[in-house]
Amino acid sequence: MTISSTQALTVLTVPAFRDNYLWLIHDGTHAAVVDPGDAKPILAALKDHGLKLTAILLTHHHADHIGGVPELLQHYQVPVFGPRNETIAAVTLPVGEGKTIDVPGLALKLNVLDVPGHTMGHIAYVRDASGDAPAWLFCGDTLFAGGCGRLFEGTPAQMISSLGKLAALPDDALVYCAHEYTLSNLRFARVVEPDNVALQERVKAETDKREHDMPTVPSSIGLEKATNPFLRYREPAIAQQLVQAGRLDRIDTPLATFTALRLWKNDF
Repeated sequence: MTISSTQALTVLTVPAFRDNYLWLIHDGTHAAVVDPGDAKPILAALKDHGLKLTAILLTHHHADHIGGVPELLQHYQVPVFGPRNETIAAVTLPVGEGKTIDVPGLALKLNVLDVPGHTMGHIAYVRDASGDAPAWLFCGDTLFAGGCGRLFEGTPAQMISSLGKLAALPDDALVYCAHEYTLSNLRFARVVEPDNVALQERVKAETDKREHDMPTVPSSIGLEKATNPFLRYREPAIAQQLVQAGRLDRIDTPLATFTALRLWKNDF
């Protein structure tokens, strides 16, 4: 487990399954968990760090994000925040865009964004920057380090809109996505945009982290804007690469480029 600290609040990285990250936001006493797909590593982390769970935050309905909730509720009777536009049995406080949450037990306010695409009701949680502390983004499977989620339920246009909301956050906002997919995503990104120097440097840095068994997450919005093809789909070089690869008939609209890009990644 690794820890990244920001003033009194800390985000604890809890690995689960093969490549999931579960997030514990805590102040040394109380904790809220984001997307607990598995209860056991969360219960272990709470015990190891002497923490009491006070809230559960869900971004979408997939099992690897909500599967641990029933077991956690057997140990802690806490509110469960989740997307208002999805049916998740354990959710007690449905939320959506425009809602600001006061997280129980913590000096923490989170703004909610609707970010459909991966699922129809997917949401993200944002802590605004404060003083020297950067903003935090808990985005589930919408934005990944170097990539974005598959479109299981939504449309390319919805995902473009959702990613646009996230890209509008400050460049130093920390991106807490839910999977360690970074190197795989960056291999694709290098094929799509081979001349991107920032991307080449990122591949080296992230590869080094993984060779030392370190997470590549959190990322930052600025780094994603510089290297993530799903935030850079408007770059002419990416559209040209899609045409050369036979993935796009001709350079057309940004929507056509994004759609072709996501379909290519599905098969990559």
